[in-house]
Amino acid sequence: MARKLLLENINVPGIKSFNVYRANGGYRSVEKALKTMSPDDVMEEVKKSGLRGRGGAGFPTGMKWSFLDRKSDKPRYLVCNADESEPGTFKDRFLMEYIPHLLIEGLIVSSYSLGSNTTYIYIRGEYRWIVDILENAIAEAKHNGFLGKNILGSGYDLEIYVQPGGGAYICGEETALIESLEGKRGNPRMKPPFPAISGLYNCPTVVNNVETLATVVPIINMGGDEYAKIGVGRSTGTKLISACGHMNKPGVYEIELGLPVDEFLNSDEYCGGIRAGHTLKAVVPGGSSVPILPAELFYKTKEGVARLMSYESLSEGGFASGSMLGSGGFIAMDETTCIVRNLWNFTRFYHHESCGQCSPCREGTGWMEKVLHRLEHGHGSMSDIDLLVDIAKKIEGNTICPLGDAAAWPVASHIRHFREEFEYHVKFPEKVAHSPFAHSVDYKRELNTVLQ
Repeated sequence: MARKLLLENINVPGIKSFNVYRANGGYRSVEKALKTMSPDDVMEEVKKSGLRGRGGAGFPTGMKWSFLDRKSDKPRYLVCNADESEPGTFKDRFLMEYIPHLLIEGLIVSSYSLGSNTTYIYIRGEYRWIVDILENAIAEAKHNGFLGKNILGSGYDLEIYVQPGGGAYICGEETALIESLEGKRGNPRMKPPFPAISGLYNCPTVVNNVETLATVVPIINMGGDEYAKIGVGRSTGTKLISACGHMNKPGVYEIELGLPVDEFLNSDEYCGGIRAGHTLKAVVPGGSSVPILPAELFYKTKEGVARLMSYESLSEGGFASGSMLGSGGFIAMDETTCIVRNLWNFTRFYHHESCGQCSPCREGTGWMEKVLHRLEHGHGSMSDIDLLVDIAKKIEGNTICPLGDAAAWPVASHIRHFREEFEYHVKFPEKVAHSPFAHSVDYKRELNTVLQ
């Protein structure tokens, strides 16, 4: 069995409550940090651990913390990004819903290290029922002396507040989140200045994802050096993966980074393989915004090296033949999946969620949705395929925030790896126009028949 650091006690009856969580070793990291470590000591352990942001970007967490302006006389803020809106990703929801005190514990230790006396959990608007769970956990922690004034007699004060968003994907971007938290429309800010210098209320701010902050707990308990021994290379520790799609055992899994992708998808310990009678066609390994991989490039790199569940291995080959671990939103698709329809569905989402601030994203996502609608409903032309690639190129890198890139990358990769399927939609419009769901077809064989 793989080592579990975050989900070790997830099935303990009553683990949502403070007393049960405490009885199973909860809040030990708070005691250790506040009684035996300085804020800088905590940060140093996080740096040693090699922890990378678990929200998608994979940026080193300790380095991000070190950018915080400590010379400013303004208050400092820690903001927990719980706006988990990436399609295919639901592991933060799982943590908050079933073991909320783990997040609260991580927030206390992280806030102490950053010198923050006020911390916010900005939670996705659709997670309304989890707001009550978190607020109850905060109240329990405060009642037992782990929040409020003079925590454990250390002289350190901290208050944690939960703020629901309005259900906007764009607010997963840290500056849009900050704008929303301030009561404004969630539009991303131009950078610089970065939040570490001028963030919430123009004060030094760190924004981290739920899983990232929860992971601070085992890092402090076991030490950064020990944590760094888990995983492979620069992909240290464990990672939560949201697994869904055409597999036998969808769910949230905690893996040691470096696990072979074949083992993750096909072993009984994890996803249990593709559903009976079907074969793997493609995988989106890190949420809808990362490039899709056909089965052959998912299992092995272009050079024939077996892939691992790690930041480096999944990105091997760049976007030409690789992808990204991203948020860990792992979507498996079998041969019944219509790639064109899948891409149209993704693109409809990004068009709907664009804040409209940048013209390339506002207009480009709409154009891509319209073109894909034509192709999926039997009204497309061959020129539409290249038009999609051209629009994606004009969006990528030309927007204030990464939503434009997130919309462009799936389009480019779906066409790159499955172009024959898009051509099939043009060649056989009568077959796709009246089949609004999956088209289970050997596209390459049929196209070759037509071309002969």
